[in-house]
Amino acid sequence: MKSRFANEGKPQVTGWDLGGAHLKMARCRDGEIIGAKTFKTPLWLGIDQLREALRELGPRREPGNVNVFTMTGELSDTFASRDAGIAGLLDFIEAEFGTADTLVYAGRSGFCNVSAARNLGGDIASANWHATATLSAKLKNTGLFVDMGSTTTDILAFRNGELVNDGYSDAERLLTGELVYTGFARTALIGIATLVPVRGRMTPLMNEYFANTADLGRILGTLDEADDKYPSADRQAKSVAGSIARLARMVGRDSADLDEDEWVDIARWFSEHQLRMIHDGAFRVAQSIASDAAAPVVGAGIGRPQIKRLATRLERPYVDFGALIPAIDKARDDASKAAPAAAVALLGSMYLSEM
Repeated sequence: MKSRFANEGKPQVTGWDLGGAHLKMARCRDGEIIGAKTFKTPLWLGIDQLREALRELGPRREPGNVNVFTMTGELSDTFASRDAGIAGLLDFIEAEFGTADTLVYAGRSGFCNVSAARNLGGDIASANWHATATLSAKLKNTGLFVDMGSTTTDILAFRNGELVNDGYSDAERLLTGELVYTGFARTALIGIATLVPVRGRMTPLMNEYFANTADLGRILGTLDEADDKYPSADRQAKSVAGSIARLARMVGRDSADLDEDEWVDIARWFSEHQLRMIHDGAFRVAQSIASDAAAPVVGAGIGRPQIKRLATRLERPYVDFGALIPAIDKARDDASKAAPAAAVALLGSMYLSEM
């Protein structure tokens, strides 16, 4: 592969992020992202969910194309353990894409082939955050990278073009504030708070999956419906009225019990409480760049409305990941939503050009 690409110039690189709930893909040509997509793939139902998504994409072993992978899906409960998940996903990559012109991103260990990846499980597991933050560091020098997806939020500092992280594994990053387990669409509201003010009285929540954060975004007008790829908690209408009905159940009520503007205030309170959770992590992580007050927050993922609010709270400028990276204009928003796939595609392109 080295000699062929050295002779032919830059290949097309397709980046893939194999997640537990979504498959993300981004194409890089001549050093810029030309397209990106996100697919619903409930991996907990089996690895065939990934195969079904791939059928929508056509040929995957195109001449002159290199496929580059990162993953978080090894955590899915379709696998008995993290190691089994990594092995299963590497088997999937080998079966569907082959080993020629295929690279795996091993985070701190860089890129490797599929065979070498089988001995780098600790580096590969859930390393998609490493790709996006590393690319941001290369492009922006110093700042705070925040990627809020449907389920989790990654927060990483970078300084002088280098990633500055205190944790690496999920367990370590939960302790450092670099991983906050809350997201913009799939997080159950009971995972955000246990009490919420209803007409001035702090009211305990029902300990049930009655509503999620997509309902908050829908009520508040901050959700792009295309980003909510899973059924609602009650599998009923994805409408403002439907979301209010689900929110009402969280406090033992029906939607008719309060005026609509009261439900909007309750949704706003939940959103604020979630933002505080993220701010707590970001405040800790940002100590690494505290001396540079002008260093921006680089925001990625479907939860960028929350990240923009976070940047204001941290008194830092906001830069969108999609605007930061080399990409054609029509691909920037989708690339930001599929940031890990876009990042491994661009990093892979840089890696290949240096070979």
